[in-house]
Amino acid sequence: MKALLLSPELFLHEGGIARIMRLYLKALCELAGPAGRVDSLVLNDQPGRDPRLPRYSGSQLGEQVGCNRSKLRFIRETIRLGRRTDVLVCGHLHQLPIARLAKFLNPRLRYYLVAHGIEVWRPYSLLERRALLGAHRILCISEYTRRQMLRFFPGLPAERLLVVPNTLDPYFAPALNDQLSQAPFATPRILTVSRLSATDTYKGVDTLIEAMPLVRRDFPMARLRVVGQGDDLPRLTALVQRLGVGFAVDFTGPLSDEALRAEYAVCDLFALPSRKEGFGLVFLEAMTYGKACLGARAGGTPEVITEAPGQLVEYGNIPDLAAAVADLVRHPRDSEVVRRHADSFAFPAFTRRLVATLA
Repeated sequence: MKALLLSPELFLHEGGIARIMRLYLKALCELAGPAGRVDSLVLNDQPGRDPRLPRYSGSQLGEQVGCNRSKLRFIRETIRLGRRTDVLVCGHLHQLPIARLAKFLNPRLRYYLVAHGIEVWRPYSLLERRALLGAHRILCISEYTRRQMLRFFPGLPAERLLVVPNTLDPYFAPALNDQLSQAPFATPRILTVSRLSATDTYKGVDTLIEAMPLVRRDFPMARLRVVGQGDDLPRLTALVQRLGVGFAVDFTGPLSDEALRAEYAVCDLFALPSRKEGFGLVFLEAMTYGKACLGARAGGTPEVITEAPGQLVEYGNIPDLAAAVADLVRHPRDSEVVRRHADSFAFPAFTRRLVATLA
């Protein structure tokens, strides 16, 4: 197989799309075969090879091109690399019209779209509709995303939209020396990991903060750790001060993988009550550490969090959110059951689904 992977980012930032596209690159390199080749073209990344690249590639990796946000270069490189490609996997809807152009210039090429979530839960432009109709398959990370795409574009052939759930990064699994928490009952440590962007307030970090006064009534020593950065931080900080819970909420800023793993290891439960989560890789990351997860009954989250590994609440319902935290503290989930649930999304299973989808 000769493949080309188009991605918005791989290593520039630590968002969910970047993380999953690294795993698509790794899977494609494994599936390419001894004589295969996989080229990687990234819109936003800097030129040159990131030190982490060897983890997510292999001897089948051909060119790794970072376009440093230059859309013109991205288009030129897609056309150049697409001429020698059989399979093109596109990591974002915005890039799909360029994939369609590559197919026009190389008719034997088959192109696929990875549909993550909120970016495809909307009406489509005429250019996007034509590109979607030309896609050989659309790989939806959840059934919810699949339904939303068919809702906004009823003319899409439903049989072309297949569900390929996100997967766990095999390099993010707990290390042997990771010390998992054994916190006293009265001092629960709640962790959330999210972009703190003013355009992403649907993530529900503010609702977690608003729930802390109620949580502290039952557990006076409870703490909330917020991992992430973004331009919404001043609003969230002001909310903490207005509610008088500054002593109970910590903003860590962005963390390295090693530091993030340490946060997962010592927390007692993970919470991200997001209204528009396409899947939620962070839930899987927390589950690999055996930690119960709390999410909103919205988007693709119910396909990841079931009763065994956690609990769901209605988005924005602060009393129910606080009550769910209390319930998970008083009735903790079995850590081995939680890990087994996460194993169903392991990388080998993802690779098997992908090879069947690319056929």
